[in-house]
Amino acid sequence: MDSRAVSEQWFHQIKSATRDLVKLCGGVMRAGELASTSKTEVSRWQTVTAPDLIDLASAIALEADCGVPLVTTVMAEFHGRRLTDEASAQTASSLLDRHAEVLRKSAEMATLMARALEDMTITPAEAEQLDRAAAEQETSLRTFRAGLAAVKATGPAGAADNVRSFRAG
Repeated sequence: MDSRAVSEQWFHQIKSATRDLVKLCGGVMRAGELASTSKTEVSRWQTVTAPDLIDLASAIALEADCGVPLVTTVMAEFHGRRLTDEASAQTASSLLDRHAEVLRKSAEMATLMARALEDMTITPAEAEQLDRAAAEQETSLRTFRAGLAAVKATGPAGAADNVRSFRAG
């Protein structure tokens, strides 16, 4: 792949991650407040037709607010690295909820793809919609996998865990 293709791919991945990050932080207005910048600038960060990218300080501020390192993850992956989390105990119901979210996002992605392929052509607008859906699907899968990793690290997760915590509360 030529360097232009890599940089264009990276550009779009950063834009997608930024868009998801802004959404998780409550939208353009709130993200602007958190990053101490205007809503117009935040809009440019997530718009694929604008050349502006989120700056590092803003990405850190937004990621700290929502607790999800979306932009940092893309930057790490661009350099062949992966981020890891500390494992935390998971209940069977938590994993079930995460799995259901993966399935829901998968179904949404399949529906969008089917609509896009009705005319056997994927337009740039359809590609943008598919990319957003893929980002959501990827996030839900990453969350599910983090839950599985926690179970592997801390031991079995069962429905009884929920009953115990319910009775204790």
